[in-house]
Amino acid sequence: MLNPAHFVVVIAERAFQSSIDFSPSRRKPQGKMTSRYELNAPLQGPSNAGIIVPASLRLKDNGSSSATTPDDDDDDILNVVEPDYQLRKRRVWSPEEEDSLASEDIDLLDDDDELEEEEDDGVGCPLPSTPEDTQLLEAEMTEVLKAGVLSDEIDLGALAHNAAEQAEEFVRKVWEASWKVCHFKNLPAWLQDNDFLHKGHRPPLPSFSACFKSIFRIHTETGNIWTHLLGCVMFIGVAIYFLTRPSFEIQFQEKLIFLSFFIGAIVCLGFSFAFHTLCCHSEMVGKLFSKLDYCGIALLIMGSFVPWLYYGFYCHYKHKMIYLTVVIVLGITSIITSLWDKFSQPNLRPLRAGVFMSFGLSGIIPAIHYVLMEGWISKVSQASLGWLILMGLLYILGALFYALRVPERWFPGKCDIWFQSHQIFHVLVLVAAFVHYHGISEMAMYRVTVGECDIPQHPAISF
Repeated sequence: MLNPAHFVVVIAERAFQSSIDFSPSRRKPQGKMTSRYELNAPLQGPSNAGIIVPASLRLKDNGSSSATTPDDDDDDILNVVEPDYQLRKRRVWSPEEEDSLASEDIDLLDDDDELEEEEDDGVGCPLPSTPEDTQLLEAEMTEVLKAGVLSDEIDLGALAHNAAEQAEEFVRKVWEASWKVCHFKNLPAWLQDNDFLHKGHRPPLPSFSACFKSIFRIHTETGNIWTHLLGCVMFIGVAIYFLTRPSFEIQFQEKLIFLSFFIGAIVCLGFSFAFHTLCCHSEMVGKLFSKLDYCGIALLIMGSFVPWLYYGFYCHYKHKMIYLTVVIVLGITSIITSLWDKFSQPNLRPLRAGVFMSFGLSGIIPAIHYVLMEGWISKVSQASLGWLILMGLLYILGALFYALRVPERWFPGKCDIWFQSHQIFHVLVLVAAFVHYHGISEMAMYRVTVGECDIPQHPAISF
């Protein structure tokens, strides 16, 4: 990282040692003859291109002696650069000077001892990783900028560009490598979700790379990320296996029915993984992926309804289409509700749980209808309704854990990393999804291989 003060010193030393030509670019009409000069020869190195190096030179009149006295301590700065010019040592500005600020010369060239002190103190070191180093760096940059403004001899554009590059590099490295978990009370308001989790929270990480790298570190979201990341990968594998079976094993129509469930599960788990990974990026990104997370839940419920309604009312086309239409309408309503900006606020957690529980429990109505129409005992065994009932109980139990925030409510600060309510909710949702897959597979097997329709289906549509 380039330190502006050190850069000025290095350039000045090179100019004095190699007698680089200077050419005047501006002269002041009154007061001391102070000129601004530019390097005629470009400096070496990629970061030095286009940078103007200021220098104060005093013109030598013909026959007049304007050189610095021999008693000057810095002999090397008395070298003659041009026949008509001679360098003079700058004086530090003080309020007692009679001349105006514009005509005063600020000494930006520190002695070697001072430079060594700065290096020993760590000022100007690349990427200070402690608050003290950051404060020192900011103080140094402020002093250099102040001196440049007072002397009117620094290219502010180049200095600002340098400072911006330093700040960008510093912030990027801190985000990606130097962040530490923090306490709940130190989080910004938009990251404060569960006050029963005290420690181990990620700070804001406004870098997608840093957020995804945090997957491999331990914090309050680690369990939430990995439960649904692994679940998403597993469902992708199951879907690929199922959909690539030959048509004589699984017909194309059956694949489409199961595809609706696979899409709902994969999208739900994938959006959940993305939200818990990126929720600390920024408030805007956190809200966006929070909405996607809730939309994924609605899609999972919709996708779960389709197979069992299809196979449950396999021989009743009219009833099947009515219930599928109602489910789609409820699903779209849930998605629209999820897009409400205030829906993701922590104080509306019970409302969120209630919306999705109500959507899921709406399946009780077609289930009761199915049992009354077909008979309880036989249809529980033939249609594997037992698995579907277990699936519903797991979803309801997970929603209760989520809404009540137990066990961390009972043991504040003890479940910060593992066994918190959201992790339990994730595990129950994942288990319920696989239970549902097993249940609809049993229903499909019965209907396709054993069951026969006593009631003719719709003449134009086969399902």
